[in-house]
Amino acid sequence: MVAELCITSNFTFLTGASHPEEYMRRAAMAGLEAIAIADVNSVAGIVRAHAQAREISRKVRERLAFDREVGLIGPPRPDHAPKPDSAPIYATPRLIPAARLVFEDAPPVTALPETRVGWASLCRVLSKGRLRAEKGRCRLTLADLLDHGEGLQLILHPGAQGDVGELAGPPCGASGWARHLPRLTRRFAGRMQLALTPGYDGEDAARFAARAEEAARLSLPLVATAAPMMHHGGRRRLADVLSAVRLGCRVAELGRAALANGEQRLRSAGEMAQLFKGYEAALAQTEALAARCGFSLDELRYEYPSEVASGETASERLRRLAHEGLRWRYPHGAPDKVRGMLEHELTLIAKLNYEPYFLTVRDVVAFARSRDILCQGRGSAANSVVCYCLGVTSVSPEIGTMVFERFVSEARDEPPDIDVDFEHERREEVIQWIYERYGRHRAGLCATVVHYRGKRAIREVGRAMGLSEDTITALSSQLWGFFSARGVEDARMREIGLDPRDPQLQRTMALVHEIIGFPRHLSQHVGGFIITEGRLDELVPIENATMEDRTVICWDKDDIDALGILKVDVLSLGMLTCICKAFDLMELHLGQRFTLSSLPPEDPAVYDMLCAADSIGVFQVESRAQMNFLPRMRPRNFYDLVIEVAIIRPGPIQGDMVHPYIRRRNGEEQVTFPSDALGEVLGKTLGVPLFQEQAMQIAIIGAGFTPEEADRLRRSLATFKKHGSVSEFHDRFMRGMKKNGYDEDFAARCFSQIEGFGSYGFPESHAASFALLVYASAWIKCHHPGVFACALLNSQPMGFYAPAQIVRDAREHGVEVRPVDINESYWDNVMEPDGRGGLALRLGFRQVRRLKEEDARWITAARGNGYLTVEDVWRRAGVAPHVLTLLAEADSFAGLGLKRREALWEAKAITAEKPLPLFAGDMDGEGIVEPAALLPEMSEGEQVVEDYVAMRLTLRRHPVALLRDLLTPPIGVPAPQVQGSGSVR
Repeated sequence: MVAELCITSNFTFLTGASHPEEYMRRAAMAGLEAIAIADVNSVAGIVRAHAQAREISRKVRERLAFDREVGLIGPPRPDHAPKPDSAPIYATPRLIPAARLVFEDAPPVTALPETRVGWASLCRVLSKGRLRAEKGRCRLTLADLLDHGEGLQLILHPGAQGDVGELAGPPCGASGWARHLPRLTRRFAGRMQLALTPGYDGEDAARFAARAEEAARLSLPLVATAAPMMHHGGRRRLADVLSAVRLGCRVAELGRAALANGEQRLRSAGEMAQLFKGYEAALAQTEALAARCGFSLDELRYEYPSEVASGETASERLRRLAHEGLRWRYPHGAPDKVRGMLEHELTLIAKLNYEPYFLTVRDVVAFARSRDILCQGRGSAANSVVCYCLGVTSVSPEIGTMVFERFVSEARDEPPDIDVDFEHERREEVIQWIYERYGRHRAGLCATVVHYRGKRAIREVGRAMGLSEDTITALSSQLWGFFSARGVEDARMREIGLDPRDPQLQRTMALVHEIIGFPRHLSQHVGGFIITEGRLDELVPIENATMEDRTVICWDKDDIDALGILKVDVLSLGMLTCICKAFDLMELHLGQRFTLSSLPPEDPAVYDMLCAADSIGVFQVESRAQMNFLPRMRPRNFYDLVIEVAIIRPGPIQGDMVHPYIRRRNGEEQVTFPSDALGEVLGKTLGVPLFQEQAMQIAIIGAGFTPEEADRLRRSLATFKKHGSVSEFHDRFMRGMKKNGYDEDFAARCFSQIEGFGSYGFPESHAASFALLVYASAWIKCHHPGVFACALLNSQPMGFYAPAQIVRDAREHGVEVRPVDINESYWDNVMEPDGRGGLALRLGFRQVRRLKEEDARWITAARGNGYLTVEDVWRRAGVAPHVLTLLAEADSFAGLGLKRREALWEAKAITAEKPLPLFAGDMDGEGIVEPAALLPEMSEGEQVVEDYVAMRLTLRRHPVALLRDLLTPPIGVPAPQVQGSGSVR
């Protein structure tokens, strides 16, 4: 058996030409004992290889059991017993985590951790280099390795002569290691090897001899490595394209940076033996080194913060807080059912040692509430009794049908998933508090891997392959026709004037298809925090984010899930900002203070409004599709809103679930269930699967999936957009349904619906959390439309509708909306007394385009008893002349008796060169009075146009109203004909 310890994957961005998963699969086919993914200054792709190794191991076990069952092989043999020649190969390659360290002052080194301590050392070294450089870069010196070298094995590489791109270190003579060896020997005695690597240029015999001589001189053993940059030689063209993108040139201009051939690939044991013939000791040393490196990423699990406080254990603290919350939620006493559910959940959480996770989420939410930051939990466990009592969510767990074991499962042995949404304008406060509480050495945001997708792939590959910019633009602009059947792609090319038979175009499109899904670079996750008990930089490397005061790790959400490591999602939601601002306005003007949990429940007027599709601005039900569906659905209670949120999604729509549900709800179709067992699963949704949990239960009950298989199905549903892996369960599902006596058509329809969940299917818990925000926003709109419109405008940008539509909708609900006024407006839109005992909405300076908040603050702070002229604003507020122009264009001086053009004329007369006078210029003999300008009056149409230009809304008539007499001919007169140019005759 042979190992390969120096593999470069495509997580050495724009260099490696194969996925980590592809290397693992190829290693299994080639019969390798172990491989090490060693990307340049990075371990970003390690977890993907680790997950693939586990999947290969699972499939090998299943295949082994099947082969034994059918008699292809006999019972397990003793380790010392010889294997028969005809025995099948069941290779399960072991992954060795590693990284190739490229220094500024020494040649490269591949560092392989022997133990958990070695992994911590490697992460500390990488973190040091990353944190002293800007995002995406790493600046390492050999001293960094010497400072943190415990538990590491080193493979020393020679100078950069034979390396490509980022793999190269600085030129250091023949090998470059002689002058560094004394320091390294003192630190790494017995833990250093010299790499024996072919150059694939016909000179390997001389190269190997020279390297062996050098190893003897340095007293270092040789290890053999093919230094693969691709899992298969067929990726050579793609490797050159990646190099061209990295270097900013065309493939034809790469020169020596291009690969000479496709030999730098992962090789089988036989190929390695042939390649290193005469150097068998190096192969043996490689195998021995692989055996010494026994660290596995599985050892990284369960490093959660202990959350011990004031002498209480995590278990005691969680139980105390949960029971305190129970008394808070149910001041008149909790029902026995709820008490039983709470005790059951606490027992299971304690059994699995997940108390710290729930306490972490609780503490984050408690901080937000202490700062009056509105938040709402959602996700798998958010709708549990424990989370309800801890204040993580305001949705009562009695509403849904979720089973707690669906979220916290002993069988799955992984932490639950709780997402918490915060006001989008104040989420940064929560993020910085997490950094402060746990320290940046214990907390960091997850990464997001940016993959090649359509347009970027076409543009970057097209330029590398030498296509003209016109051709690249044509291809990328017609993207919707590509990445489908080959005939469709060819037809679209012909439509845009390209010849699909052109050899250069064919090669380019083949490479475009090949690069789709390749990682391009790392970005920052929207809010997934990983928090650890010990040092985070000993678990995973930390690096700087692009945003100031943010640090991130190099693993994404899927990697964290695969390792079972704690992640708290600190997300933002614009509607929470809107609701919080509405609550503040109601308290200020009406003396009422509401929270999400204290709103009057099940208000018939709210449901009447929703049934009439009066939902502009209402969370989740403001789209045209929802507004069309609301009168058909006619929601009358909270659970109807849960279904409403879940059903108008791409998944249920593509799975043909909408129309059957409506027909059954309206009594047009009989509600039937294929079996009593599935009837229990689908009862609340009238026999139509609408939630992700129901899809899983159908698989378990109907198709006989094991809980493990169902969990893999759940993961496939969650990552369908990225990996498209739901269909791999099709045959297994159809066989299981048939075996359990279900009709084939019904089974096919069920699986089609399950596949639909791959495109944004909703769990019931998510839908319930969102439904609460639907009800809250609808209640505010129903009873306080002015407040709702004001809060919406102050929370922009968000939602489907522009400020003009929000204002028009508010006026249709009887709200008086007043214009921006230099003496009455503030930065935010505000509510003010309307003189009739009600409230009017005053538009704020934030509605004026290009006006900065800082300038608006100066204007409001300096106006005192009010401004009298345009120049008065300039003198007292000290704003720049162009700010006066913006205000004049928005007609904000109308309250001073100035028409828009008059105010604009005065604003234009003030220039940046004009000095501020010591006196106003009204003393005898001072100042020159400019004669009044005769400015033409603006028509109403011109006023409306200027309103939209300046503020994107108007309080005058709708633009179409000005043309209605032209568009509506008198009775008996034919309608005007619209020409192709859009003019009316």
